[in-house]
Amino acid sequence: MADNLLDIRNLRIEATVYPPGEKPRDIVIVDDVSLSLERGKVLGLIGESGAGKSTIGLAAMGYGRGSIRLSGEVWLNGRDILKGGVRDMRALRGREVTYVSQSAAASFNPAKRLMEQIVEAGLEHGVGTRRELEDRAVRLFGELGLPEPENFGRRYPHQVSGGQLQRAMTVMALVPEPGLIIFDEPTTALDVTTQIDVLAAIKKAIRTTGVAAIYITHDLAVVAQVADDIMVLRHGRMVECGSAGQIIAAPREDYTRALVSVRSIEHEEKSPGGEPVLVAEGISAAYGNRVQVLKDVSIEVHPGQTLAVVGESGSGKSTLARVITGLLPPFAGAVRFAGRRLAPALAERSREDLRELQMIYQMADVAMNPRQTVETIIGRPLEFYFGLKGRRKRDRVVELLDAIEMGAEFIDRYPAELSGGQKQRVCIARALAAKPKLVICDEVTSALDPLVADGILKLLLRLQAREDVAYLFITHDLATVKAIADSIAVMHRGELVRYGPKSQVLSPPFDAYTDLLLSSVPRMEIGWLEKVLATRRMESAGN
Repeated sequence: MADNLLDIRNLRIEATVYPPGEKPRDIVIVDDVSLSLERGKVLGLIGESGAGKSTIGLAAMGYGRGSIRLSGEVWLNGRDILKGGVRDMRALRGREVTYVSQSAAASFNPAKRLMEQIVEAGLEHGVGTRRELEDRAVRLFGELGLPEPENFGRRYPHQVSGGQLQRAMTVMALVPEPGLIIFDEPTTALDVTTQIDVLAAIKKAIRTTGVAAIYITHDLAVVAQVADDIMVLRHGRMVECGSAGQIIAAPREDYTRALVSVRSIEHEEKSPGGEPVLVAEGISAAYGNRVQVLKDVSIEVHPGQTLAVVGESGSGKSTLARVITGLLPPFAGAVRFAGRRLAPALAERSREDLRELQMIYQMADVAMNPRQTVETIIGRPLEFYFGLKGRRKRDRVVELLDAIEMGAEFIDRYPAELSGGQKQRVCIARALAAKPKLVICDEVTSALDPLVADGILKLLLRLQAREDVAYLFITHDLATVKAIADSIAVMHRGELVRYGPKSQVLSPPFDAYTDLLLSSVPRMEIGWLEKVLATRRMESAGN
């Protein structure tokens, strides 16, 4: 125990919650969790949303958000930091322990240059002079593969990519030379290709500096690349803890085995039959008069089938969806739907056009009115398109809730009373309420935990088989593509670089970009990251 940098003993974290329409009540977020971390080692905390991962990570800094109450012991560098006062905590955070958040874009001040923010904590704690801290930052820029290390810090946050900004935040955490860094989902919001670069940078930084780290994530394949040991959490309690090799190769608990096997959906490719429900021909589009985002893109989707549109951020996937839905009229090309030509602009389309072409968005939280009940949210298209009201509308909402495997007990709940997966299911039910011929799914599982995302994909496949609805599925995750697609369109910098049936697109020989995408899907394999970096044929766009 004397060699441990961090010892957490019998940690219990409670909070008071205020559910809408109910009396306040106390809940337990973390229940009797203990862990130890040696200097220079990495502990991975894995589990679905609500498991307590981030709360434990913040407790290692002596931090509890809002009305959270911490009890137990948190020993860092030989002292129980929970017994310290406000002054002790301020001296600790940003010096002995630092934090890397999930969203670097939301963590940097857009009005200040990167270097000014990166050295701020070191100056505040008197770690070194400004020149010494800037020299240390420049060296770390180079070690983490950031472009033009000498000049990188002069940029503003909006002038770098998401992957570069995440690495800059890692530099910010390393500059004060802490003993412990908390990495809280640092790659979750990134493309799989950019994720590889950031993971490699984090792993190199840990190895070269000797810092200890807690790495929080919901993706077991990702944490297996950087962690020495892994603790699996569920509902605030420890399920299992062991070496990364043991957790991956020989998990002892059923829940851990479910996490290991989560990417195992097998979807048999269907051959197209009949006339396509959607045909996009020679689509070219731009934002304003400056940036051309789509360049002569042509695709088609057949009834009861799924076309996956895949590529990195900025490849034009979501822009293609905006053109199809009429939110962005193209300057060249046309969209045909159910045998008729669609008007380029949404305002010019008929109610039948709107009904038959629905969309499910990435962030269910912002796609629903928080002041409306589930019945109102799902019932709106029933009333708008079919004129259903009263008992008939409520009965149909219950049918749709049964179809998405939630049931009538959710009908009077508000979005705040639903989990992330339940919110996305409600959005699916709302789209299905219109009885569409095609549903555009824009990254609908990227913000969800793997187990929850797995359930959403299986639900979509079951609904497709029953309703014969077609999907245009936009994603950057090839594991999702393999699980749900019949055909695939690979996009890169606004162009279609590979297109056809899934079996054909996923069969070699591959172009360099498709090879990059396929090789970047994390595998449940120790040492996989190093193999990928040694064999990749091109850099990601985020690099």
